[in-house]
Amino acid sequence: MLRASQILVRTFALALCAASLGACGQRGPLYLPTAPEAAQRATLPETLRAPLFDDAPAAPPAPPANSH
Repeated sequence: MLRASQILVRTFALALCAASLGACGQRGPLYLPTAPEAAQRATLPETLRAPLFDDAPAAPPAPPANSH
């Protein structure tokens, strides 16, 4: 049987998790920006491939080798 302090701690932890998950969303519908300023922004794959602390742009990927 659980003690009152364990029940209280678990209830508090559950409430804290529910409150934090409920407060971490972005309001409104998601959309892709179409403004001209958005054209120069990096896409997610570009940001993942970019080296850290490097001002030079990432090199384009090499074309796949043809194997017949």
